[in-house]
Amino acid sequence: MIGFEVDIMTAIGKKIDHPMMHVQNGWDNLIPGLQRGDYDLAINGIEITDDRREQVLFTVPYYLTYEQLAVRADNEDVEDISDLKGKPVGTLKASVAERILNAEKNIIVKGYDHESSAFEDLANGRLEAVLLDAPLAIYYAKPNPKLKLVGPPISQLQYGIGVKKTNGELVSAINKAIKSMIQSGELREILEKWNLWNPMMTEYTRDNTPNRTNPSNYNEYLKTAGFSERTAKQILKQWLSYFPKFLLGAWITLQISILSMILAVVMGLGLSILRLYGPTPVSLLTTAYIEVVRGTPLLIQLFFIFYALPHIGIKLSPFIAAVIGLGFNYAAYEAENYRAGILSVPRGQMEAARALGMTEAQALRHVILPQALRLVIPPVTNDFISLLKDSSLVSIITLVELTKVYGQLSSTYFDYIGTGLMVAGFYLVMGLPFVRLAQWAESRYNPEKRSLKMIVGN
Repeated sequence: MIGFEVDIMTAIGKKIDHPMMHVQNGWDNLIPGLQRGDYDLAINGIEITDDRREQVLFTVPYYLTYEQLAVRADNEDVEDISDLKGKPVGTLKASVAERILNAEKNIIVKGYDHESSAFEDLANGRLEAVLLDAPLAIYYAKPNPKLKLVGPPISQLQYGIGVKKTNGELVSAINKAIKSMIQSGELREILEKWNLWNPMMTEYTRDNTPNRTNPSNYNEYLKTAGFSERTAKQILKQWLSYFPKFLLGAWITLQISILSMILAVVMGLGLSILRLYGPTPVSLLTTAYIEVVRGTPLLIQLFFIFYALPHIGIKLSPFIAAVIGLGFNYAAYEAENYRAGILSVPRGQMEAARALGMTEAQALRHVILPQALRLVIPPVTNDFISLLKDSSLVSIITLVELTKVYGQLSSTYFDYIGTGLMVAGFYLVMGLPFVRLAQWAESRYNPEKRSLKMIVGN
């Protein structure tokens, strides 16, 4: 992890004698995660606003900036926000820029989860402009030959570090550290390295001296961000550098998927049996669970498990929440697979087993289920492949799995083709062994094929 805020937090950590550890979360979920207790501090260009002050405490500002308008390089019609009426304009969801655009009349506002996606759509002609914080424009639009910055600075923004309302002592310690960094010039040095020192910071810190630090970190970013032409050897070397990150993301994805599917298979079998053979109230409750889970989006269920349950005292780690969310969701689908398999077994099988003296439970265990399970192997396998892909949704609850790694790399290097092909290959490689396993199991437990082998053997 690199960036000016990473450098600032590292410096603050040394001053308050508390090492910093990074926790991944989506930008619009930073404050909910802070309230939930997933981390002690939230920092990532969070603008200090009155409504956010009601939710969390803020430190003194560590950076002042403004909103900057970006358009395509060949656009001569847009010079200010007043020229955007009736035109699609991109911005970051839940940002101050989005509020500014929504306050204007007749602007078609397009909200994005990632700022890089907005600039990418602008370059590809899907948007007429992008309004975002100046640092984002400096990094994503200014170096891009397809884009340009236009118009004067819009509004003034103050970035602050968010802290839980109950942790006032930590705010005081960080405020003292930030003020010390301002007085010593350490904050300015960090910002100059990243090419982010501006007149607003000059006025805020009362430091009118000339720039004294080379923007080395910004220049290094320009070399690696992919805006300039690169040789095939350089591109290949960069792609190879992605592999360790993709492997780690794939390992997380695989763990979540396998554990979730085990939970879904076991729970789904129980649900199907209770629905078919349980007492009427239990059967109705089981049916209601299946229909509610299948009728609501998985994304909403993950949000509820991770962010809502802590309000009633149930706090789960991101990994456990992901496994439970995916497992409980797919259990509803597996229950229907098993129910179809059980009902496909001829009714006479149960009657014959009961006539031989078996109880209903014994008949179900020794006669019905072995046949039903064999029949549902193909759909269960398909569901696992779907679950493997749906695991990409768990990035919203702070987990960095395979798809999240793809998003991080593609938005950093603006390489959507190479990283996209690589992540697709990883998903394919992870899924194929389970397809082969299912084919083996289907063949192994197919009575017709087994009988044929026995005849041939004789």
